[in-house]
Parts: sequence; structure tokens; C-alpha cells
Amino acid sequence: MYSTAFLDIPPLLSAGGTVSLPGSKSISNRVLLLAALSMGATDVKDLLDSDDTRVMLDALRQLGCTIQHRGEGHLTVTGIGGKLPVTNAKLFLGNAGTAMRPLTAALALLASVHGGRFELSGIARMHERPIGDLVEALRSLGCPVEYLGNEGYPPLAVGNGTPVALTLDKPIKVRGDVSSQFLTALLLALPLVSSLGDKGQTIKIDVVGELISRPYIEITLKLLSRFGVNIERKDWSRFVISAGSRYLSPGEIPVEGDASSASYFVALGAIAPATPGYDGVTIEGVGLSSIQGDIRFVEAAQAMGAEVTSEANRLHVRRGQWPLKAIDLDCNHIPDAAMTLAVMALYADGPSTLRNIASWRVKETDRIAAMAIECRKLGAKVEEGDDFIRITPPTAWSTAPIHTYDDHRVAMCFSLAAFNPARLPVRIDDPKCVGKTFPDYFEALFDICEARTDDVPVICVDGPSASGKGTLAAELATRLGYHLLDSGALYRLVGIAAQKRQWSTEEADLQHEAHAAQIAELAANLDVRFTAEAIFLDNEDVSEAVRSEAAGMAASRVSSLPEVRKALFDLQHQFRQLPGLVADGRDMGTTIFPNAPLKVYLTADARQRAERRHKQLISKGISANIDSLYADLLARDKRDSSRQHAPLKPAEDAELLDNSSMTIEDSVEQVMRWWQSRQQVFASK
Repeated sequence: MYSTAFLDIPPLLSAGGTVSLPGSKSISNRVLLLAALSMGATDVKDLLDSDDTRVMLDALRQLGCTIQHRGEGHLTVTGIGGKLPVTNAKLFLGNAGTAMRPLTAALALLASVHGGRFELSGIARMHERPIGDLVEALRSLGCPVEYLGNEGYPPLAVGNGTPVALTLDKPIKVRGDVSSQFLTALLLALPLVSSLGDKGQTIKIDVVGELISRPYIEITLKLLSRFGVNIERKDWSRFVISAGSRYLSPGEIPVEGDASSASYFVALGAIAPATPGYDGVTIEGVGLSSIQGDIRFVEAAQAMGAEVTSEANRLHVRRGQWPLKAIDLDCNHIPDAAMTLAVMALYADGPSTLRNIASWRVKETDRIAAMAIECRKLGAKVEEGDDFIRITPPTAWSTAPIHTYDDHRVAMCFSLAAFNPARLPVRIDDPKCVGKTFPDYFEALFDICEARTDDVPVICVDGPSASGKGTLAAELATRLGYHLLDSGALYRLVGIAAQKRQWSTEEADLQHEAHAAQIAELAANLDVRFTAEAIFLDNEDVSEAVRSEAAGMAASRVSSLPEVRKALFDLQHQFRQLPGLVADGRDMGTTIFPNAPLKVYLTADARQRAERRHKQLISKGISANIDSLYADLLARDKRDSSRQHAPLKPAEDAELLDNSSMTIEDSVEQVMRWWQSRQQVFASK
């Protein structure tokens, strides 16, 4: 997951390939809570790993549930069976409405029956999301619920530490026109008290006003049935819970891929030309038979021109009509996925109107306002009302940093603006907010998208030995979320790879043409990955081996082979991948990436470099002599600058950075300033 302050997405060209969806957030947290409230152990498979599910799991552990991790996306939850092993706790629930609302209801009821007190809080935005209608419904039953901050909003305290009598014989009224999560919370919690009394109690819930987001209620009802509780629905205005209802574990339950997350890739297939060799975008994890209402986003995408086919648990999407067809659509049935339509509307043949979306106002942010503001930044004309948004596509595209409001869906939606016909990059502020539902979203996007090679930015960091190139490059790559290339390690990696295969790198053996060709082929196909902390070869951390004397000697011998040099020249170009690259080496800007938009020639006084190298070696317990290091660096500088092949020198358009008296932080900040000045579309924003 990208944890950078911002992520610059270059203009994208095409898309093709397969993406696997994470588990549904809506299903994941419902299943976790139901498993926690049930009798018995439940094996949950394909669970979403995200911010929202993590806070739910942390809360369930605090409440006494036993949770055993079995592997990626697989865990076993042993439920509390309607009991209350912990009677007092403070639960932090982040910005997860799918945790805050149902836990408020469940704990209010359990605390009332068994005697307990719980405090529920979240981040600042959660304390701005209304919960008053749910609280009023719980208070009407007799549950003690106290606001710990502003009236009508979290944080809350539920229960007062002693059992209280509940009034369950009258219909419970709850508003349905603000958020369907209030009704879902009651539906998930009330079966816990339907067994009270000698014969149990039939419980009725009446919805006041029009129920929005009905598909999410359908998800709730279907999952309740899987856990042994069948609720009678009378139209969408009354729900009846039978007396004596009890949660029973189904034993095992898989979580569908997230249909809301699928919307971004359905839209991608509708917007992007297919990459040669592919027939559009394939989405695995959800099909048209999904229990999630947001799967109906496919119908809206088809209405705009997308060509979609489906298999059991898979969707295939490719671009059809172009430009996309403008739509006027009631989006009550796809409240979350409809945000993706707002960005698709930027590519339409006229104004598109999305209606009945009042619930956007009380989500992670005011989404109607957010989408309007950010679409205008791209050049669109936007009208907004209490429950609608109308978007007229740009006549001239512009770009600016997209503010994401700590809202995962805003970030994911606007990544699709990188296909704009003006070929402008798109900056996504705070990209880590996608961790709420799809932590690896940008990695998945870049994996199936292509850009023109020259549009993928490269920052080259050249300079003499011990100037700090590697440290600076690693920090820049981390700051920007770019790939990293340590070119100086490549010849050493060839030697290590040969040794792993027990291939000789002795000079005499390398004279044989067949053996030299074999080593060159090995170099061309190195499976290598660089991070700020380590170097991986064939997914094995070889950071220490790269620094060994044996690796250095092998590197010196294989580097004499023209075939190896050619292979590594080509390999280095393969590192130029989305969203960008920071390349560290001695001839990056002059030979490997001469068209890089920023080249930095990093140097320092030789004596200063010797002192840095001395401190580095001493810190690792390696004895060293400063004078010897100084002499060695002077000799190496002379060799590097006078070598026949790619002599060390600054590129003509390189920025010169003498960091003799600078900290690494100073150097990074200077290069970032240079980089921002070259990002002309963002420079004045």
C-alpha cells in the first residue's frame, strides 16, 4: 500500500489483464460480527484485510472473542454465543461505519441484559457522522445510551454497568432515509434479545420514511439467514424477527469479492483502450449472481457503453461505445458504486445526472460536495443539489492535486482520470486512504495499465562512489512511491545468481563463448527487486551477499563481458514502470536514461566521503583506515572518470548537488524541490 503524501499517476494509455478483488467490506464486517455473536466456531475465508476489518477484529478481541489466523484472508472466530465475557471496554473504531453502527446496537442490548458499559469512539470524521436515529431507536427499547461529545454523534457510551429491563413488545421505529446502516445495526443485534422471557419475544422494526440503499439490507438479510436467523420482510417498511431466534455458526463461510471495488475496474475496461494482446479487463472474485447490490453497477456501465460478459465469479469488460453515453440515473440501488459513474461521466458525450444520492452527504465525507469540487478541478462543469449531481464533461481538460478527504472511494475514482485525452498526469493526495477497503488498489491498477514509456517519470541519481547516491535514491523512491533501481548492484547480482546455479564466473571459463552467452541470458532474466531496506533476488533477501567480497570479485569478472553489459542495459530499462522510477548509478543520466526529466549529479569532497564510508564500516564492526579509504576513493574517481565505456561525468542537463555539508534530509528536500518545479501542472497548486 502506498503511504506517500501524494501519488502522481502519469497519463495512462491502455489497460488489459486480470485483477483479483479483495473481499467485500460490507460482507466482511457483517460476517465477523455474526460469527462473534454466534454459538460455535466459524471459519471465515477470503476476508478483506483493510483498516475497517482490522478495527472490527480488534474490537471483537477486546470483547472476549477468540480469533485464530489460519492464513491470508482465512481465520476462525469462536463466538460468544450471546453472552458477555467482558463487561467494560473502550473501543476505537476508526472511520468504520460498518463497525460503529452494528457494535453500538449489539453492545447496547448485551450491556442492558447482562450489565456492562462500553465506550465507542473513532477518528474525527466518525464523530461527524450522525448516529442519532439509531440511538433513539435503542433508547426506545430502554437501552442506556449516552453521548460523550456532540448530541447525535459519536463518541458514545452504551450501558450503565447494571442490567436494565427492555421494552420489546412495541414496534421499534427507525428512520430509513439517512443511512441503511441504522436498520442493518438493529437487524444484526435484535435477535440477541428475541429469546428473553418464558416464550421469547417477536420483535418488529418499522422503517420511517423511504428506505435508501436497500441492496445493503438485502446483504444483511441473506447473511443473517446463513447464521440461522430468518427475518420476515413486509415490503420495505416492516421487518419481523421471530421469537427465540438464535445465531448458529454455519461452520464455514466465504466472503465474496467486493462489488463496489469491482466498479473501478469495470469503469477502467469501459474507458481504456485494450492493451495489445488483451481483450479488455478481467475481474475475478465477483459475478453477476453476487448478493451485493453494487453488482448492478454493471448495468449502469453497460448503459454508458461498456461491453460486459460474466462467468460464475468473474467479469470481462472492454470498451464499446466511445465516447461513453451520458446517463440520467436513479442511483439509490448502487449508492457507493455510483461515485465511479461520476468519473465515467467525464468521458461521456454530454451531461450526466446521478439522482437519489442523499446518503453521499453522510458517508466518510460529504461525497456530493467532494465529487463536485474535484471534478471541477479537471475542467468539468458541475451542478449539485441535496440528492443529485450533474456533470458536464470538460471541453478542455485541466489537472490539479485531487484532495481525497480521507475517503477511499474518492482516491480510487479519480485515478481513472489519468486516461484524460489531454495526457495530463493526475496527483492523488493521501493515497493510503484506500486502505479502508482496498489496500493494494494502486498496485493492482498499475499492474494492468500501460503508459507511453516517455510518460513514466525517471529521476536519475548519478555520482562518484560513497557520495550517498543509494541513500538519497532510496529516500526519494519512498517519498514518491516510485520503483527503485540500484544499478551498481546488478553485476554483483549476476555473480550471485551464477553461484546459486553453481555456474563458474572464473575468468578462464568466461572466455568460452557458450558459457558467456549463458551468463548473459542469466543477466537478461534476473528476477530482482530493490526496496529502501533490502535487495531481493528470486524473492530472497540477498542484501548481505551483495556486499560480500566474493560478489564483488564475481561482478568484476562478469562485467568484462559485452554480452552481459548489453543484457543489463536492457534490463535496467525494464525498471521504468508505473508510477515512476528512481535510478541510482554512475551513468544513469548519461547512458541509461538520457531523457529522464530530472538528473541529479551528487558529489561531495573526497575527504568527506571517506569519513562517511569510515563511519559506515565502523558501525558494522568492520575495521577501516580513513587515509586508506581516502586514497582508494581518489583512485576510483580517476578510474571512473577516465574509463573508455561510459566515463563518469554529469549529464549536460543534470542538477549538481554537493552534499559535503548537507544532511540526507537536506539533500532529499532539495531534490524534491527540483522535482516539483518540473511537475509544471502541479508547481503552482
